[in-house]
Amino acid sequence: MVVFFRTDIWKIAQELGAILKKRHKNSPQVKLFLLMIIATIPTGLMGLLLKDWFESFFSKPKVVGGMLLITGLVLWLTRWTKKEGRSLGQMQWIDAILIGIAQGVAIIPGISRSGATISTGLFLGLDRELSGKFSFLLSIPAILGATFLEFRKMDTGQELWTTLIGTIIAFGIGILSLFFLMKIIKVGKIFNFSYYCWSLGIIMVIFSL
Repeated sequence: MVVFFRTDIWKIAQELGAILKKRHKNSPQVKLFLLMIIATIPTGLMGLLLKDWFESFFSKPKVVGGMLLITGLVLWLTRWTKKEGRSLGQMQWIDAILIGIAQGVAIIPGISRSGATISTGLFLGLDRELSGKFSFLLSIPAILGATFLEFRKMDTGQELWTTLIGTIIAFGIGILSLFFLMKIIKVGKIFNFSYYCWSLGIIMVIFSL
């Protein structure tokens, strides 16, 4: 994620540095950074307060299957969103809060984080590319926070090496996946993932009966 969006992250860092040196104000990159902070607040609060309750659903396959069906429905509805949406300059703090809440809800097993946040952005009338970019950039602090908590729980070197190997593999797959996902989002075909969610959700519900 960080590597894929390295250009955007570097621009944000540059503009923040310029502000500290009192060179620039009102930069689009700085606005993006501030909106990410705003969106992260509800996600963090929901994670701290509701994490155990959300994760209790892992032991309930029928509920997870139902959540996959809901994810599929949400993705399917994006096919009717506008082709041309609002730009970053028109994005408001309330948009960031609602997307942050969607990311918090995605702690529930079966709710896709990227699907929930991208769909919320599209439903709010944001541009397709902006919805995808904001969603993936927003995941960085959430993933880093979760990774930090997991590393703290590790007791042995073997667990650390296993996690590092898994992280490297996930890194490679993630870069490739992001490339294709952004292409799919730009052409407005994200609703096609609904078929996968529905199929998997139905299978889980049937086998949990």
